[in-house]
Amino acid sequence: MERRHFTVNGIVQGVGFRPFVHHLARQLDLYGWVLNVSTGVEIELQGESDQLEQFAHRLQKEAPPLAYILSVESQPREVLANVQPELVILPSQNRPATVAGHIRTLIPPDAATCALCLAELGNPADRRYRYPFTNCTHCGPRYTIIHSLPYDRPLTTMADFPLCADCAAEYHHPDDRRFHAQPVACTVCGPEIWWSANGTIQQPDHKQNTTQMIESAAHYLQQGQIIAIKGLGGFHLACRADHSAAIQRLRQAKARPHKPLAVMVTDCRMAAQYCQVGPAETQLLTSPAAPIVLLAKKTLPATSHLGDLVAPQSDTIGMMLPYTPLHHLLLQAVQGPLVMTSGNRRGEPLCIANPTAAEQLCGLVDGFLFHNRPIARRSDDSVVFVLPQPETEANSTKHHQNGAAPPGPVFQPVRRSRGFAPLPVLLPAQVAADKPLVAAGSDLKNVSAVAHGRQVFLTPYIGNLDSPTVRDVQQQTIAEFEWLFRIQPQAIVCDLHPDYASSRYARRRAQEEGLTLIEVQHHHAHIAACLAENNLAGRAVGLSFDGTGYGPDGTIWGGEVLLADLQDYERVYHLATLPLPGGDAAVRRPYRTAIAYLQTLCPQIDVAALFPFVSNTELQVWQTMIAQKMNTPLTSSMGRLFDAVSAILGLCQEATFEAQAAITLEHIARQSSADHHYPFTITSGQIQVGELLAAITTARLQGRPVADIARGFHHTIAAMAVAVTETIRAGGQWAPAEGPTAAEDPAPAETSTAVAGSWPVALSGGVWQNRLLLELTIPRLNQAGFSVLLHRQVPANDGGLAYGQAAVAAARLKGD
Repeated sequence: MERRHFTVNGIVQGVGFRPFVHHLARQLDLYGWVLNVSTGVEIELQGESDQLEQFAHRLQKEAPPLAYILSVESQPREVLANVQPELVILPSQNRPATVAGHIRTLIPPDAATCALCLAELGNPADRRYRYPFTNCTHCGPRYTIIHSLPYDRPLTTMADFPLCADCAAEYHHPDDRRFHAQPVACTVCGPEIWWSANGTIQQPDHKQNTTQMIESAAHYLQQGQIIAIKGLGGFHLACRADHSAAIQRLRQAKARPHKPLAVMVTDCRMAAQYCQVGPAETQLLTSPAAPIVLLAKKTLPATSHLGDLVAPQSDTIGMMLPYTPLHHLLLQAVQGPLVMTSGNRRGEPLCIANPTAAEQLCGLVDGFLFHNRPIARRSDDSVVFVLPQPETEANSTKHHQNGAAPPGPVFQPVRRSRGFAPLPVLLPAQVAADKPLVAAGSDLKNVSAVAHGRQVFLTPYIGNLDSPTVRDVQQQTIAEFEWLFRIQPQAIVCDLHPDYASSRYARRRAQEEGLTLIEVQHHHAHIAACLAENNLAGRAVGLSFDGTGYGPDGTIWGGEVLLADLQDYERVYHLATLPLPGGDAAVRRPYRTAIAYLQTLCPQIDVAALFPFVSNTELQVWQTMIAQKMNTPLTSSMGRLFDAVSAILGLCQEATFEAQAAITLEHIARQSSADHHYPFTITSGQIQVGELLAAITTARLQGRPVADIARGFHHTIAAMAVAVTETIRAGGQWAPAEGPTAAEDPAPAETSTAVAGSWPVALSGGVWQNRLLLELTIPRLNQAGFSVLLHRQVPANDGGLAYGQAAVAAARLKGD
């Protein structure tokens, strides 16, 4: 006879973990108690020794579907006499668990409706038939309804909905699927929806007929109108995805004339009507996270123009499945694909409250589908894409486990938010943060973070910090994370840029609160994120290709070849530094970048023949600006090189959204099978692209197929990546990876994805979200003997920057 105390950390609250413990202990004739604490779950059991051993083994092997166990600690306790033969679920306690280290409890992310709840939703005999808020311990809202920890109903936005007798019976019965499911509700006691054609937010005094409300919303959508829908982590703006007039109105309302729009479809079969949906894509679409998945367009008859409407000049469509009962009911009523885009005005935060939505969206939409369950925290939809198959075959012999992501297809986030946040991504054990810290992220695609020990808690996607309201949301979200995870920062880390709003915030807090301030160069943070995510603390070549990042020399970096570890970096090579007349104005007008590059590198080319819409006066002004260095920053940006080539080929002269020129260039390149590449030169620490631009321009003026030129350019960048990496290896500046270093490690079966004895190359920065470029580059690097490190848990774009900043800060603090 023994008695043991177990401390379990991970995703163990809000996922049916205590009922699972109850069932398991009862099967094994073990008696004692289980309870939630602020940092996990504690269990104390008494019984036969072999039964306790079985319990410890099965606790991890048979955990509930949404659970993820980071660590289990077991300690002996004194055997008690006269123990009652029962397992008691004790009331939750707001106190630290008896666990070593800096582990914090993991707040579960929101999970898509499970199959059992979906079956109830469609069963006329079930009391939750067509109830829009059906959920259980396997699915439903989590992060977006939590006010505080531990995760119990009184500390969520469900506190205002007292359980009816039937729901209470389910909630308190250990054998029920809804045992201690905190959002449990039904038509009698739970939240409800209502339809408002004029934006009136007043909830009706009587219970509404759900079917009637859904049908009213569906009727508006079928008539080609736009509605606002209150969802899980915020509002959506919705319209028919195959209704051109509705989409045009929505684009005008959102000031998004060309940017791709996400589409919600009823199921994978509907998605497959428009896109290529393989096993990996299916698994992602139907996963509990239910993200938007970028799917390759099918070549369709001229009668099907959905792809051109929602994602013009792109070879992918972002598609998702319904992930709440309300979405399922609405899609069933409409019986067709719906555009679902963020419910906010351009530059403003996602609306989460009914009054705010009514005020801000009233002029944009024709009606509102409201509900009365408050949203505690914003969480926009996540966006992912499946990584190229050659990479998964060459470098993915083991599932990557540096964090709380369950096994599944190998993918890369473009936006990490609903379904993933606020799960932590772990740091390598060697650089665990001894001091709690805050990472402010970037000004574009802002995601911030708090960190302690190995755990880096990344916020959901916040957005660009252009407006004061979004900056307020960023600071509020950071404060909430510090409070939720009981972190009192001693250091704060930010981008090196002197005028980023995120950096100003960090510097101000450091001064006011006496925090250690750590500034990290933008592209080092990108590479550090990729290294840390792959559990590599040692040196690697980092190809940091993106649009914009402040360099210590005062120029705009973006085409960087770094020799880096987590603590520091060396800039070994970079794209040739070229003028950008007008700065951001040139980013919005790629033809200006193209002309400036050609005037600087290829003066023999007649730019007027390429850009006849540009006047001689305008050309002379730019020449003067370049010559006199007036409002003309210098840049080594790979993103701007893509812009210039896109403009030279006549594909995108003015960009209405970020990366439009590059997306269009990739789209056209996929229409060719050409395998040539253009010349470039590596000399004096720079990659010279004069010959490249001259060859592309000549081919364009000679009338060569634009698709062939575009694909040749992609082949050129892939060849460039291999050439610079081989040059560094040949120079003897770099030793092969030694493999993971043994260290205390709470994560199960964790290994570095850099194979011992290999030469690791990390690909990070927004340019590496170009799937064609990945497909062309990865095999080349593999064949040259390099081990390719890619992002799998944080975006390659600036949405992953906060994680990289945290990794660098932790390494430097460790070094100090």
